[in-house]
Amino acid sequence: MSRPGLPNRRHVLSGLALAGAGLACPALAQSRPLVQVVKDPNCGCCSAWIEIMADAGFDMEVRNASFDALQRFKAASGIAPDMASCHTAAVDGYIIEGHVPPADIRRLLAEQPEAIGLSVPGMPYGSPGMGPEDQREAYSVFLIGKDGRTEVFAHYAATA
Repeated sequence: MSRPGLPNRRHVLSGLALAGAGLACPALAQSRPLVQVVKDPNCGCCSAWIEIMADAGFDMEVRNASFDALQRFKAASGIAPDMASCHTAAVDGYIIEGHVPPADIRRLLAEQPEAIGLSVPGMPYGSPGMGPEDQREAYSVFLIGKDGRTEVFAHYAATA
């Protein structure tokens, strides 16, 4: 018989087993980061990027906004006009601007640099959500520092 208010041995052992499963299988222990996207309601490429991100294991929350509201959100988030793209997202304290590949976002979250976030300026053909990767134009993913300076975080060569 167990005492009220105290977990019985079965519950304790079950909890330990689940924790052990998470250590043995990192996929079980890994959470799905929540990405909160602000976008134009009529943008198809944004929707394609959102689908790619969801398929890559991110939980997606989408908020449609007018052009002016989206521009204000970008500015308030520290996105300079030369780093802007069509949609802006937030994940774990970072801003993601445009068609950033899921692998680069995972790297950002793993490394946790002191930064505003990542950007793929413009809408380069072949970036996630912007057409087939096997026909992509060259593009870079930029890390935006807290001081607004940028540096190349990743580069993707043209494949066409």
